[in-house]
Amino acid sequence: MAASVHLVAGKATDSVTYGFLPAAARLGLDVTLLTDRPAAYRSGPHAFGGPVVGCDVSDFRDIVARVADAGGEPAAVFSNSDFLQAPAALAAAYFGLPAKDWRAAARAKNKALMRRHLAALDPVFSADARRVPADAPYPLVVKPREGVASEDVFLVHDAAELNARIKEISARRGDPLVAEEYLPGSLHTLETLGDGRELRVLGSFRTTLSPPPFFVEERLEWTEPPPETPQILRQLEALGIGFGACHTEFVVHEGRARIIEVNYRLIGDHCDFLLADLLGVPLFEQILRVHLGEPLPGPPAPGVPRPRHAVAEPVIADRSGTLTAAPGPLRLDDGPVRLSYRPQRAVGDTIAVTRTNRDYLGTVRAIGPGPDEVDAALARFRAAHDWTIT
Repeated sequence: MAASVHLVAGKATDSVTYGFLPAAARLGLDVTLLTDRPAAYRSGPHAFGGPVVGCDVSDFRDIVARVADAGGEPAAVFSNSDFLQAPAALAAAYFGLPAKDWRAAARAKNKALMRRHLAALDPVFSADARRVPADAPYPLVVKPREGVASEDVFLVHDAAELNARIKEISARRGDPLVAEEYLPGSLHTLETLGDGRELRVLGSFRTTLSPPPFFVEERLEWTEPPPETPQILRQLEALGIGFGACHTEFVVHEGRARIIEVNYRLIGDHCDFLLADLLGVPLFEQILRVHLGEPLPGPPAPGVPRPRHAVAEPVIADRSGTLTAAPGPLRLDDGPVRLSYRPQRAVGDTIAVTRTNRDYLGTVRAIGPGPDEVDAALARFRAAHDWTIT
């Protein structure tokens, strides 16, 4: 009898639809999808052919009830959503299944809790954005305490600018905001996978951001993890991070590595597919296997070539309007460079520029022997295709 996996999901994502669900099928798993948006998974581009069960996925008690209603012995309760790591972990713990520590998941998601927990290792000024003291170390970064995708994240230089941004953000949303010390330096990611015994570094990207006051990710380039990476691993250990996939963003400045945020799930914005292609491993299957209680696979055998160069470069909307022309999904070779493109918006969609990662029209992924070849192939790809907003 096939193992029963309950996948907990909110907003439909390509990571789930084209990553984890096909991986589960390849592993022969019986998947039940629990979601608060069942219509998104019953028709359209994210339709799932298996059971889709309506559930208040933000409440671990409802997840437990839905899993119990399904009968039988569940083999895993899993989520790849930022917002749902803690409730999924609590539900998995109820059934005695391998899972992330729900406290670590809560710390990772709540930026105020994260800063408080790391204060002894890496003190960073952080306060409720509406209660910032007069002597705060400006410039500050104001952002939602549990936000994602650089939404409503702004650099502010004084109290007047802070208050103006708070008023602007509060007109769109009502959740808590934090104001944190701005951390200068080069921005990197750290991609890790753990089985509860070993935490393995998969790799690192160097991130290019848009000019301030916004923080839109404009390019991610594969690099060796910087020498300061052990500092980040110690901070992740202090947070209790060590199971499943984790995507950590951090800066390095004058020999010091400091966490910006921890996303206790696989990297997104199609970089997960790039990472799997680059490493040449069944990454989505490996993550599911960990949640089934299996250990990490052995390290690559000696003599296996190191990963080549890779870049993920989103196509970013530069104006609001209607997307009237754009390419569909593509995979092609440009000499030694393998290019892939997956749209994130469809022709006919209404585009409202937000100065966040939500402005992505799609992402071009390129893997090749070196930076020069990859950059040249990316430039040719973009020149050969049109993205038109009218």
